[in-house]
Amino acid sequence: MIERSLVDAEPAVFWTSRGGAPAPQPPARDGDSADLVIVGGGFTGLWAAVQALQDDPGADVLILEASSPGYGASGRNGGFVSESLTHGIGHGRARWPADQARLIELGRRNVAEIAKTLDEAGIDADLRLIGKTTWATAPHHVGELAGLAALYEEAGDRVTLLDAAAARADVHSPTYLGGLRIHESGGLVDPAALVYGLARLAESLGARRCDNSPVVGMKADKSGIELTVGAAAGGAAAGGGSVTSGAAAGASGVRVRARRVLIATNAYPSPLRRIRPYVLPVYDHVLVTEPLSAAQWDAIGWSERQGLTDNGNQFHYYRPTADGRILWGGYDAIYHFGGRVRAAYEQRAATHRLLARHFFATFPQLEGLRFTHRWGGVIDSTSRFTPIFGTAHGGRVAYAVGYTGLGVASSRFGARVALDLLSGEPSELTELAMVRRRGVPFPPEPVRWPVVAFTRQQMIRADANGGRRGAWLSLLDRFGVGFDS
Repeated sequence: MIERSLVDAEPAVFWTSRGGAPAPQPPARDGDSADLVIVGGGFTGLWAAVQALQDDPGADVLILEASSPGYGASGRNGGFVSESLTHGIGHGRARWPADQARLIELGRRNVAEIAKTLDEAGIDADLRLIGKTTWATAPHHVGELAGLAALYEEAGDRVTLLDAAAARADVHSPTYLGGLRIHESGGLVDPAALVYGLARLAESLGARRCDNSPVVGMKADKSGIELTVGAAAGGAAAGGGSVTSGAAAGASGVRVRARRVLIATNAYPSPLRRIRPYVLPVYDHVLVTEPLSAAQWDAIGWSERQGLTDNGNQFHYYRPTADGRILWGGYDAIYHFGGRVRAAYEQRAATHRLLARHFFATFPQLEGLRFTHRWGGVIDSTSRFTPIFGTAHGGRVAYAVGYTGLGVASSRFGARVALDLLSGEPSELTELAMVRRRGVPFPPEPVRWPVVAFTRQQMIRADANGGRRGAWLSLLDRFGVGFDS
């Protein structure tokens, strides 16, 4: 059954396979320049361009994108919109208790501004702020969700704690032992429509964009920053320009000048090498089904069509699409030795089979349903699960990277932080402890790979042992570090 369900699944991203991308732009040319150069044309880079031009309509903004807008995580994700800037309300309370109330308010304001921008710009990205439900699929999850419900209620959110009967009445799965329905906080969006809309909005405001222009080097001098643009390795439109050699960069001879630079490379190798130890590229994988019939939807309920997750260390996320499919992803986060980022890693048959098996265990009544798309993408994880921010080269370079799977909404916040840092003036955001401290870097190879593998093994063990974290995970918890996607 599993093999049959996957046999026709196209190795492509559902969101971006439907067309609608903005017109491609020519690569950077030697001698190009701008007051603000943004490295990366995903959510962070595009939000940075939009906000910079909203701040100053006459600003000179150039976006250098290694492939095309949304090629990376911005076009590959599940489309979950979260108000959290701290990888969940519990993590925020544990890491930044003094700033918790302000971070919650900033997260709410950030999502409200996203909705306002889309409305004013006429961007139809199927944004639905309907919250989500997290399921208990093991006995220890029930108590964990009760504790989480108390935190949400303390923050003023409307939530409903579900017992097993109420959970299964809402969405019909034999695996549910309970649930937490968060009614209004966050929701769902079509990520490709969002990133394409932002690209067109940035262009309408005056931003220039160069596609197939991976930045592979950067150096500062008295007059500004010089960026080296390499050749798009292997055809960046298909391969993302994820790895470009120094030789290719030298052969291209393309140099771009900037007065200020904002780095939004996220999981891809940054031209600012000092931030690379803080970012762990982790591959996440996704399946999308064929459209369900009315009878199949009746068989699973799910009347509110909200986003769903389960509560394990290794968790699934799933959601409906506008045309009646189910997107199903997560669980099997994969790190490749050396932090390598390769287009070849975007397809992993073993993980796709595992996801399909879990899908039909959750919804056995959908046996016979086929998957039409399968893909993977790289997520920029950090040891503290939240982005890191900072400056370099005397404040002329700023960065915001490391969203650890929650960047659909918080990338706008990250872009705003980086712009504030580039301004050189203190702001409400630059004074946050989360912004002022970078956290702990991951160890270098060859130590990194076995540490990540052992941590992942211990997370699997904790899920199997009633949530008991064990000595290693407890030690990481004590220092506020870990591994996640």
